[in-house]
Amino acid sequence: MIITRTPYRLSFFGGGTDYNPWFEENGGLVLAVGLAHYCYLTVRYLPPFFEHKTRVVYGKEENVINNKDIQHPSVRGCLEYLNISEGVEIHHDGDLPARSGLGSSSSFTVGLLNSLYALKQQMKSPRQLAEEAIDVEQNWLKESVGIQDQIMAAHGGFRIIEMGPDANWNVKNMLLPKEYLKSLEDNVLLGFSGISRMAEQHAKNKIENIKQGKTNEELQTIFSIAQEALQAFHDQVGFDEIGRLLDQSWQCKRRLAEGVSADWMDDLYKTAIQKGAFGGKLMGAGGGGFFFFLAPPNKHHKIRDALSQIKVWVPFKIDHTGSQVIFYNEILNLK
Repeated sequence: MIITRTPYRLSFFGGGTDYNPWFEENGGLVLAVGLAHYCYLTVRYLPPFFEHKTRVVYGKEENVINNKDIQHPSVRGCLEYLNISEGVEIHHDGDLPARSGLGSSSSFTVGLLNSLYALKQQMKSPRQLAEEAIDVEQNWLKESVGIQDQIMAAHGGFRIIEMGPDANWNVKNMLLPKEYLKSLEDNVLLGFSGISRMAEQHAKNKIENIKQGKTNEELQTIFSIAQEALQAFHDQVGFDEIGRLLDQSWQCKRRLAEGVSADWMDDLYKTAIQKGAFGGKLMGAGGGGFFFFLAPPNKHHKIRDALSQIKVWVPFKIDHTGSQVIFYNEILNLK
C-alpha cells in the first residue's frame, strides 16, 4: 500500500503567463507557493477476489472490470500513461474542496503519478513528476491547462517559475529569511467563497483570447508586474507594496476572459480593500473558489466580519516538501 501527500498551490503573481501559447512566444514568470493543505492518495494492487478489477473512490465510487471504463479522467489517463493493466484500488482524500482555484486537479495528477510509480517500486524526481503530469493533462487528456499547477504540486516551497520557447521551464527557490516568510504567512487571508467551478471553460476562453491576440496587453502587464514583484520580494519590501502589486495584477486578470469575475465578486473585493486589505485576487481561472487577500493581521478580524459571503477561512502556511510518499508497505501483486 502506498500513501502520497501532495500540496495545493497559491499563485501570487504571473498567473496566465504559464499558458503555452503565451510563454513560448513571449516568456512567462510565475511566483507561487505550495500550500500546507494536501491531496492524499492511497493506492494498492487490488486482490483478484472481486467481480470488479479496479476500484476508485473520490467524490463517488467506481468499480470497473476494464481500466478504460474509468470515468475519472486523471485516473484513467495516468493508468494508461504508465501502462498499468493490473487491478488497483485508489482512494482520494483532500483537505480543501476541488474546483476551487488552488490547483487541486494537478495535485491529484502529480500525487497519483507519484503513488503509481511507488507501487511499481520506482521513484521520480519532482521535475519528472511535473513534466509527466503536464504531458498527461495537456496531451493525453487534452485539457486546457497551464503548467504552474503541476510544477508547484511536485516541488512545493516558494518558487520562481521561468518559462520560454519550446515549452522550456525552470524552477528556482525564492530565497527569503524565515522571519520574512513567517510575517508573510501572518499577513495572508484565504477564504472560500462556497462556489466550486469548472475551470476548463474559463481556461479555454483565456487560451483562445491569447491565440487571437486579444489579451496581449493584459498578459504583458501581468508579466511585468511579476518581474517587479520578484524584485520586491528580493528587497523584502513591506506587504503594503506587495499588496499594491497584487491589486494591479488582479485588475488585469479580470479582463483576460469573460466570467473571470462577477459583480458580487467585485463588490466583495472592494469591501475587503475598504476594510484594510492591501490587495488580493480570486484564485485560479476565476468564476468562484478561493479569495486571497494580503492584509495586516490587526485588520483580519474586521475583514472577515465584513465578508459574510465567505463560508470558510483557511489558515495559510507554506509547504516546503512538494509531493511525498508518506507511507510505503510493499505488498505482493496477486495475479
